[in-house]
Amino acid sequence: MEIVFEYVRKRSEFGRPCNFSDWPAQVTLDIPPDPSLASDFILRCPVDSSVQHTSEMAAHEVNTERMEVESRGVNHVEGGWPKDINPQEKEHTARFRKKVEKEENYVNTIEHLSTLMEHYVRQNNTINIYEEYFEEEEMVELEDESPCAKTINILSKPTSSFGVLFSKRDPNIIKRMATHISWNPNISEKLAVAYSNLQFQHSTKNMSFDSYIWDLENPNNPELSLTPSSPLVCLEYNPKDTNILVGGCYNGQITYWDIRKGELPVEVSTVEVSHRDPVYGAIWLQSKTGTDCFSASTDGQVLWWDIRKLSEPTEKLILDISGNEVLKDALGAATLEFEPTLPTKFMVGTEQGIVIACNRKAKTPQEKITGTYTGHVGPIYTLTRNPFYPKIFLTVGGWAARIWSEEIKESPIMCTKNHLSYLMDGCWSTMKPAVFFTAKSDGTLDVWDFLFKQKEPTLSVKVGSLAWGVELGAWHGAGRDQVPPCLHGARDKLHQAALAEPRAPQHPSPLLLQMFERETRREKVLEARYRERRLKERVQSVVLDVDEEERQKEETPQELFARTRSEYLETIQAEMKK
Repeated sequence: MEIVFEYVRKRSEFGRPCNFSDWPAQVTLDIPPDPSLASDFILRCPVDSSVQHTSEMAAHEVNTERMEVESRGVNHVEGGWPKDINPQEKEHTARFRKKVEKEENYVNTIEHLSTLMEHYVRQNNTINIYEEYFEEEEMVELEDESPCAKTINILSKPTSSFGVLFSKRDPNIIKRMATHISWNPNISEKLAVAYSNLQFQHSTKNMSFDSYIWDLENPNNPELSLTPSSPLVCLEYNPKDTNILVGGCYNGQITYWDIRKGELPVEVSTVEVSHRDPVYGAIWLQSKTGTDCFSASTDGQVLWWDIRKLSEPTEKLILDISGNEVLKDALGAATLEFEPTLPTKFMVGTEQGIVIACNRKAKTPQEKITGTYTGHVGPIYTLTRNPFYPKIFLTVGGWAARIWSEEIKESPIMCTKNHLSYLMDGCWSTMKPAVFFTAKSDGTLDVWDFLFKQKEPTLSVKVGSLAWGVELGAWHGAGRDQVPPCLHGARDKLHQAALAEPRAPQHPSPLLLQMFERETRREKVLEARYRERRLKERVQSVVLDVDEEERQKEETPQELFARTRSEYLETIQAEMKK
């Protein structure tokens, strides 16, 4: 069934535009209110609602994490050895080689590696990468850079917020002396500084005993405080484990820290078995465990320790050069030297200006002291071997520094001039074998290069008002634009530590070796002549004594009196003429 609806409209009305016009208001419908419906409504608190006819947007921010980049380098000196093997000790390396050669896979491994090695050797020999293509060009000679030095940093705490220009020399209120500097063997930006007041009876009640570990990246505040039972005179990093440090105290005790455990020492030696005077030297020994060290003091004793058991020393040596081991006759030790390449030998610089050479492995006390070197008037503050030529060592004391050879014990082979100020410390350069450094009591750091100049220092730098010492450490800073060849720290008697970077001309080491050998031969000749002259004088004195005795027997008492009177009058007349 279809439903149809017809619209009746004229064709002329289709598509006609609307014609709007004003028209009065007209009520279409009116609904009056009904009071009965009011009961159906529920009262509600006013609610405001808003409507925005736009799309909602959300703002998001993303910041990627910062990637920290660290530059590292590898210096391959002696490779392939396990950590417990010291490549510098021939016995350990020989024993390890024999052990490896006895293994079953040794031959197969060598055959496999030799095939690879042969391949790469042939590959390297294919092209000469060092071939000179422009030999006709003239080489431009570079002039030597004039010696100079600059202060890199001063390790001190600022007194205001304006920076390190206004700096305290000691983080504590009562100032103390920076008596020793020890560089971290692995992290060259860190160093440990021992603070103590070495002046007799000048300590006060409120004086701090703390020493500090500094970071060169943050020189305003120390990285860690070390709190001993007595002020530290010396402090040394363990070369095998840089978290462990050993220190010698002012009261003679030996103490060690593990910085992972905090500020307090792990163990301290008992007073009864320790030194009786301040410990001026504490050095780590080369051992498998890395826990052995030895110390020296002005009480005339050298004590060996194992830090795992500090209740008593493992060995003792009394520095009595007569060999009687009498403590009251011993010489007080002011400095200590140990070279890891010579594990059984060590040297001690004394307060009396004598260097004592010792051998730890000797059986008797007389054999342990192998020789003495006499040449200084006052105490020896520094005793250190040349890092390139271990048989050559440097001593600093009095008003001059002296260079010695182990073969010559009567006199040094070279020495500096006598200064007006007292020399307090010194060290060799680890980069240049002919360069060494001395610190004077007037605050001057002198740089000596004996291949460049011998009568005067190559460079003198004022690093403080009263310098007490100088220490040397190599810089291995990674990621820096300019890596200085070496870094030096100067301990100031006015309680601050300054860092300076010297630069001096570089010389080839064979020239220095020839100079040392020449001076050693010269001293040997002079020493032989001196001994011959002394022997002749001794023989002549014996003959004269015999003649004098015979003449005295023949003379009467009156003749003897007359001769003595005439000799006395002749001596007076000669003095009056002068």
